Amino acid sequence: MPDASNHTNDNPSLDRLIGDLNALEMLADGWDEAARSGAHARAEAVDALNKEAFRRLIAALKDVPDFGTALRTAAQDDVVYAVLRRHGILKASLYERVEAALETVRPSLASHGGDAEVASVEGNRAEIRFLGACDGCPASQLTFYAGVKKAIQDQVPEITEVKQAKGLGGGGADGVQFTSPFANYGDSEWSVAMRLNDLADGETRIVDVDDNSVIITRFAEKVSCFKNACAHMGLEMTQGEIAEAIITCPHHGFKYALESGECLTAPEVQLQPHAVRVKGPNIEVRIVT
Repeated sequence: MPDASNHTNDNPSLDRLIGDLNALEMLADGWDEAARSGAHARAEAVDALNKEAFRRLIAALKDVPDFGTALRTAAQDDVVYAVLRRHGILKASLYERVEAALETVRPSLASHGGDAEVASVEGNRAEIRFLGACDGCPASQLTFYAGVKKAIQDQVPEITEVKQAKGLGGGGADGVQFTSPFANYGDSEWSVAMRLNDLADGETRIVDVDDNSVIITRFAEKVSCFKNACAHMGLEMTQGEIAEAIITCPHHGFKYALESGECLTAPEVQLQPHAVRVKGPNIEVRIVT
């Protein structure tokens, strides 16, 4: 039971108020089904009453001069904001919607020992920071493009630019092994790019896979695969110099590490990865758009 002595505070915090509600809900755990259903129905009726009252209040006051400014000021209080959000009087902020989209992919990230957080949301741009095993994982770019970025753009179309927070991705001590929580595709979605034995250790080739130009590099028994497009202006790098697992864009000189996709010229950008695996004698690629 909530401690009645705690209610002497004239300005209880949101956490304490929610805690009181949770404690009251726990009381119903031992009730029979009829009692629980009755309590639930009463709570829904109270919610509906409050929602309608708020709706009518807002409708009555919306034409009052500076009402919008006053409402925004009032909503800066977390208790006021939480209640108005619950009843749909205020819509979720872009930050909250990006966070909600990120929440949909967190179980997949967690299955690989990783996580992600919203670093910032400004205008139409969101920055996401990987945590745990996803931070520095060789597959972080694939995870980003195939899972995180897609979830945000699908669920928050106002966000047109989704970036990884600086310092993410970029290889690892165990070399390249592009397996991502979002790379478990059906066999029909993979295409054979070439035979593994046709690519020497340390060699890079630019080939077409399903009408997409890709850059494939072999590191012993593992391979990396990236879209053949400089992150600077999207131009193909077919004529670029390749040396010591680094490709240099022939157009403006941007350099990229072919093991991780990291741009050595401008660390805030990276090559776009494609899913790649070695299956039997073949290197197979799944194009990630």
